[in-house]
Amino acid sequence: MRRPHATAEQLGALTPLAGLSRERLAELADMAVIERAPRGSDPLHGCEPGRSVFLLQGELLLAFDGGGTLVVVGGTGEGCHALNRRRQAVVRSKAITDVDLLALEDDLLDTLATWDQAVRGDARFVTGAFALSSLKSGALAQLPAAHVEELLRRFEHLRIKRGEAVIHEGEEGDYYYLVASGRFQVERLVGGAKVVLAELKSGDAFGEEALVSEAKRNATVTALSEGELLRVRRSDFNELLREPLLRRLSFADAAQRVRGGAVWLDVRYPSEYQYDKLPGAINVPLAEVRNMFAVLDRSREYVAYCQSGRRSAAAAFLFAQRGFRVWLLEGGLKRAAERSS
Repeated sequence: MRRPHATAEQLGALTPLAGLSRERLAELADMAVIERAPRGSDPLHGCEPGRSVFLLQGELLLAFDGGGTLVVVGGTGEGCHALNRRRQAVVRSKAITDVDLLALEDDLLDTLATWDQAVRGDARFVTGAFALSSLKSGALAQLPAAHVEELLRRFEHLRIKRGEAVIHEGEEGDYYYLVASGRFQVERLVGGAKVVLAELKSGDAFGEEALVSEAKRNATVTALSEGELLRVRRSDFNELLREPLLRRLSFADAAQRVRGGAVWLDVRYPSEYQYDKLPGAINVPLAEVRNMFAVLDRSREYVAYCQSGRRSAAAAFLFAQRGFRVWLLEGGLKRAAERSS
């Protein structure tokens, strides 16, 4: 049986969400599943950390650490605040009636608050690349909150015609692109033949590999439909996106992290990997990184490396955009070898 979802009206009554636009509340409603608990139960028992719980309907008794109780009525007054985010810790709860509860991830609430403050109701930044699904897992998901407003100010909007090539393989990297709407195809010449690598949609990004690795464009991106792109110059990309997402480690610190359970991620060609791979390393060539988003275990930590640090910087950035915990071996194997000699 499909569980019911909260309505936009119910969400708008909750204190952390009261200032959100109707469009954003409607988006959130699609993923806000109501949990129902019977009368007499303790619905807050075993509440997962990192989530805020709200009472939408019914009556609930809260008992506090150090004494004292409070009856909360859903959808009004105290019910509009998170039950488990009070000054006094709740040690026990009891449903006086059947109750409807809603649990929302704290990170999601923080993301919504950050972007709502940044866009200030600007309709251009609540759909497409800035849809809630994109902000949770797309290219902007890991953007430091302090940089959101400035990045939005520097974005340049481009209308693209169907069939138009946005970047060409072999060109110098000059811009970072974010797909606001439309579909785009990524292709590369292999042995003189065009090979399609990926299809990009709203919320996806491209152009970052050449900027991070300071190399030529390694693919051509062409519009499959009319669309809109957002782009920022290399200098803005480096300041607001690249450096905040690249977490660098010396070889000693990286090795210590691997001993603690992280995995070496070798992003070189297979022939290089076979020659002098680090113990336990897995091989994910830079060109294959996007294909590994759905394959690698997101619960693990990784340390990316290559020979010089250029390719691994690009790989680490791509993974970090998608929420992976990836560290960068500073200077690559070359610097590690120099320091050990």
